[in-house]
This record gives sequence, structure tokens and C-alpha cells, in this order.
Amino acid sequence: MTSTMDELFGEIGRDLFLSGAVTSHGGNLSMCDGESIWITRTGSQLGRLGAGDVICTGLDEDPRDADCSSELIVHRAIYRAMARRCAAADEEFGQRAIVHAHTAYTTLLSLYSDEIASVDSECKYLLPEPTPVITAKQTIGSPEVAQKMADLVEAGRNIAVIRNHGPFCIAKSLGSALQLISSLEHSCKMATLIEQKEAARKILEG
Repeated sequence: MTSTMDELFGEIGRDLFLSGAVTSHGGNLSMCDGESIWITRTGSQLGRLGAGDVICTGLDEDPRDADCSSELIVHRAIYRAMARRCAAADEEFGQRAIVHAHTAYTTLLSLYSDEIASVDSECKYLLPEPTPVITAKQTIGSPEVAQKMADLVEAGRNIAVIRNHGPFCIAKSLGSALQLISSLEHSCKMATLIEQKEAARKILEG
């Protein structure tokens, strides 16, 4: 893990925390080069990542897994699915990154929607298709979520929301994944405000 990558994880983690996308110890980040996975340590604070907070493991189970985020099973499944997708398309895997956040408005809309449509121009441009919502009995670090996310990624999707938990997004960089999650959250906030305004109008009109 180079100092440049350490700094990158720290910058993205800090951006997530300062934007309110995660709580003090919530969310997780990872990067993969097709063989190794670098992922935030279990219990780490994304807003204050320091030495030892990013663990290097592999695409297969490894003794180092015990120190990794509890969501490693999902990250690993997503990367494996992306590798299969790239192979099928004769595309280089290159470098990929995953951001998992607990964005409030996105999670709120996931409680009563099976998919989340973009409402503002930026989000419609970045996410022209509705973002799928995944339902699972166990939402945190579960084989069920891992399999469902893998299926979506292999089918060509890059982002999905776990109902009552938050979004996972895979992109070619942490910054790109952050952009999609941030844009989706902004769109969900706008959608919520629109619903509130419409409800208030109906009340005022009697």
C-alpha cells in the first residue's frame, strides 16, 4: 500500500464523513487490481483513517480477512463479478474501487421503493437507469447481499442500494464511485423535498 493510496483512501473517507454519507464508524472503501484487494479495517473511522487502517488481502479467502471490514464478503463478490463481466466483454479489469456508504435520504427511499429513479439533471446524466434496491434478511456482511450484488454487477450494473442499509458502488476509482453515490443521495434528497412540498400543498388546500 503506497503513501499515495493511503492519502487517497483518507481523502475519500474524509469526504464521505464530512458530507454526512457515513456515521463516525460507518461505511467502507476498497480498491482492487485484479489480484489484491485493499479495504478499510473493521472498526475504522473513514473520516480519520490512519496507519494500519487499510488492509491488503486477496480475491480468495486469506488469514488477513479477520482485520478487514465486515463487508469484505460483499466487496470480494463484486470484484469477482466485475472480473467475469470484463472477461465476457474482452475488457481489461485494470483497477476498480468500491464505496459503501450509509447515505440518509438514499436509505430512506430504499425503505419503500424497489428502485430509485433520478430526479435532477446531474443524476439523470450519471445514472440514467433507476438504481435497484436489494432486500436481504441480513443486510450487513451477508452472503445473500454478496450474491445479489454480484448478480447485478455481472449483468452490467455498477450501483445498488441495500434496503435499510445503503448503497454499494463500483467504479474505476474511489472518486468516481463517490461521485455516483453523492449524486444519488442529492437526487434522493430532492425527491424527498418534492414529496414534502406536495404533501404540504395538499394540507393547505384542504
